[in-house]
Amino acid sequence: MKAVVIETFGGPEGLAVADVPDLGPAAGELLIDTEAIGVGGVDTVIRSGSLGDYGFARGHVPGNEVAGTVVAVGAGVSTEWIGRRVWAFTGEGGGYAELASAQEVSVVALPAGLSPAQAVTLGTSGMVAQHALRHAHFAAGESVLVRGAAGGIGVMAVQLAARGGAGALAVTTSSAARGERLRELGATHVLDRAGTGGTDAPAGYDVIIDIVAGAELPSFLGRLEPNGRMVTLGVMGGWPPADFGTALIAAFKKSVSFATFSADTVPMSQRSAAVAQVFDAAVRGEVKAVVHQTLSLDDAVEAHRMMQSGAVFGRIVLTP
Repeated sequence: MKAVVIETFGGPEGLAVADVPDLGPAAGELLIDTEAIGVGGVDTVIRSGSLGDYGFARGHVPGNEVAGTVVAVGAGVSTEWIGRRVWAFTGEGGGYAELASAQEVSVVALPAGLSPAQAVTLGTSGMVAQHALRHAHFAAGESVLVRGAAGGIGVMAVQLAARGGAGALAVTTSSAARGERLRELGATHVLDRAGTGGTDAPAGYDVIIDIVAGAELPSFLGRLEPNGRMVTLGVMGGWPPADFGTALIAAFKKSVSFATFSADTVPMSQRSAAVAQVFDAAVRGEVKAVVHQTLSLDDAVEAHRMMQSGAVFGRIVLTP
């Protein structure tokens, strides 16, 4: 079968299309004929090797989110799955391929009216955003800042915070055009990447959902209101300063909190349940799948170049 593999860690050109052996589902697994493959920030981080190779070797097939039709099942899995359209989390990779396998617990049937491309745009991003807001103990009426709001997770965090009754809902992004699109999704204030600008934007926030980290992280800690909570989901902007905890200690009289969140800490059954909830919300029209562009699997290098450029709004989807 055709797949995209990492030939060398580094730039997008380290990806290559290759013929790899066809898969057969192991016990407890479903085999999926992929129709849509999500391109995520974690894929680009793994490919770049910028934060270490995560233990992956050359030849690794990236991608952890696919949607398509079940064509075979392993021992212990009901044959009733065969022929059904599903979304699946494939684990530590294997998604950039014509066929992908996944454990049954990590598979969610697609509801009527939801396409495979919409599913891989909403699935992991929506699940992570939903759990991040819970991790921050977000409550209706609270002010929220989503830092790095134009990516897949950020777009979903904005929509879910708005749906959850956020008071002021600010975002950081890189352009006025992106800001207007985020307003359409529920944002009430648009700031630049440094967190400045925005007419009548709050000086402080009850909750900050951060997907960037990087050198500016301490300055955003300073924007928390008393008893405010900041949750960092990733390091797309690089590592924060080694002494960023100093800002927390300096603000101890405000009782602010900083936490990290990774979906790895959520049992797979709960992840799948959250994905199903996001899918149902999309079918009801309560959240929207934002697809930046659909590309062929052969164009994976271009997809990663686009991700690296910072020009993506929402999610890139690959098709075999």
